[in-house]
Amino acid sequence: MDSRQKEQALTPVFIEAFDLDDAWFKCLSAILKQGHVYKIDRGSYAGQRRLEFDFVTLRVKNPAHQIIPIIPEGSSIPAPTNMEYIQQYLQYLLTGCKTETEDYTYGERLVDPKVKLTAQADGQTMVKEMPLECNQIEEVIKIYKTQGPGTNQAIMEIGMPSDIKLLDPPCLRLIDTRVRYGKLHFMLYFRSWDLWGGFPANLGGLELVKQYMADEIGVANGEIIACSKGLHLYEYAWELAKQRTHKLDLEIK
Repeated sequence: MDSRQKEQALTPVFIEAFDLDDAWFKCLSAILKQGHVYKIDRGSYAGQRRLEFDFVTLRVKNPAHQIIPIIPEGSSIPAPTNMEYIQQYLQYLLTGCKTETEDYTYGERLVDPKVKLTAQADGQTMVKEMPLECNQIEEVIKIYKTQGPGTNQAIMEIGMPSDIKLLDPPCLRLIDTRVRYGKLHFMLYFRSWDLWGGFPANLGGLELVKQYMADEIGVANGEIIACSKGLHLYEYAWELAKQRTHKLDLEIK
């Protein structure tokens, strides 16, 4: 390790945004200036380059105001998502349905989590899923409705210890909640987060989940605060991000 590497330190970034469209635009602008370029050793697109924040905290004060990114009229930039897709994604978050090829879905982990049990029988490996019978969304609603807002225990977990063995472990790991000042707020943690292809749909769908839960609890809809040590742009999206943020002359090294 050379002396320059020894002197380098992580650079946490804080971004405050009005709504989800503003959050996406500001994150794109910031990552082009403050992102770290590296080659992916393991994970999606291994061998390619990725532009990534060291760590980012994002506060969105009015996420319901504009949920999907606004693409300027006449622009050739493809929209990263739309409301039709987010409505479909909402069902993915609120149900436990998954295909035979999926190890998990966020919805399964939230409303119908299962633990996989492996056993050997007659020389064959048998895999069985044991339901945990815990709908975390409904449990959080129940906690706030029956016991009040003064708690730090109303957290919903996506990740499991066994996820470390998966080829594609969940990116979203935690959805923490807070009812304060008469509003339901979400605090999110993503271990890895695709700023172009995942961020807009993820936050759009989670905002709709928050609205549903706030309505069920009987409080107003609040903020989203999200953090990640892996918010990134894949190399294919660098030019798209530069076009959207009007930074076409910016050189990424």
